[in-house]
Amino acid sequence: MTEDRTGPPGQPGSQWYDDEAGPLVRPYAMTGGRTKPGPTGVRFDLIALVTLHTGAMDIGDDTSLGPEHLALIDLCRAETQSVAELAAGADLPVGVVRVLLGDLLELGRVTVSRPVPPAQLPDERILREVIEGLRAL
Repeated sequence: MTEDRTGPPGQPGSQWYDDEAGPLVRPYAMTGGRTKPGPTGVRFDLIALVTLHTGAMDIGDDTSLGPEHLALIDLCRAETQSVAELAAGADLPVGVVRVLLGDLLELGRVTVSRPVPPAQLPDERILREVIEGLRAL
């Protein structure tokens, strides 16, 4: 006897139903079981900025995108947002958002601006010397 795992509360399988949220979808179901974004394994920092690609404004009848992909596209449509902001806005775990963004990046729907690594930033001492030199002029 197989139990229905999507039924409303009080019925068999109600552990997959939340009174306030409705049916629950596990994160691995949203990502197709993947835990890393794309075959290239690109890494999205929490502060990486995601912008909707200009050619992706009209997605039309694209059936390759799931509802979570479309939610991320809608959030990016208004303005550039960080990965953390997208996760909060879509009410999805950051790991899921990273995988979904990897899909969108590969499809050319979004562009990602990664933050400059701290090792590549100029030394604070050099910046202070430049400021002092400018003041001396």
